[in-house]
Amino acid sequence: MRSLIFCFVLLFSTQSQAQNTFPEQCIGVWEGTMYIYGGGLLRDSVRVRHTVKPIDKIIWTWKTEYLSEKLPMTKDYILRQQEPSIYVVDEGQNITIPMRQAGNKLYSVFEVQDILLTSSYELSNGQLIFEVISGKKNSEANAQVGTYLINAVQRVILKRKHNE
Repeated sequence: MRSLIFCFVLLFSTQSQAQNTFPEQCIGVWEGTMYIYGGGLLRDSVRVRHTVKPIDKIIWTWKTEYLSEKLPMTKDYILRQQEPSIYVVDEGQNITIPMRQAGNKLYSVFEVQDILLTSSYELSNGQLIFEVISGKKNSEANAQVGTYLINAVQRVILKRKHNE
C-alpha cells in the first residue's frame, strides 16, 4: 500500500511540474559568472544575478544584473507568454524579441546592425544556462548558403540562490 501511495504522489508531482510554464520553473533569484569570449578566446568575466518574478499568470519580471565594478548594468525586461510555446521579451521602447520554447529551452534569433544574435535560456539539472552568440555575415559572393562567423559568445551557468 505504501508503494502505491508513493507512486501516486510521484506521478502527481511530476504531472504538476510538467504543467508549470518555463518561466514558472525559473521563479527566483539566480547567480553565476558570465564568461565572455571574443575570437574564440576568453576575454572577460562578470558576476550576474537573474531575477524572475511573476506579475500575473502570463507575465514575469525578467531582470538581469551585471555586477561589474567597472561597468555595472541592469536589463530590467518583461517576459510575456503569447502562446503555449511562444514568449516575448519586452525590452521597452517598442523593442520586443520573440522566443520559442522547445523542451526545457527558450530560443531567440535577432539582428542588430547587421550582426546576427542567438540567445537561449536552458533549465538543466537545477541550473539556468543563459547564452548569447553573435556573428557577422560572411561576404562571399555567389554563395548559395549565407554563413555567419561567430565573433562573440557570452555564457553563464546560473544557480538558484532563493525563490521569490
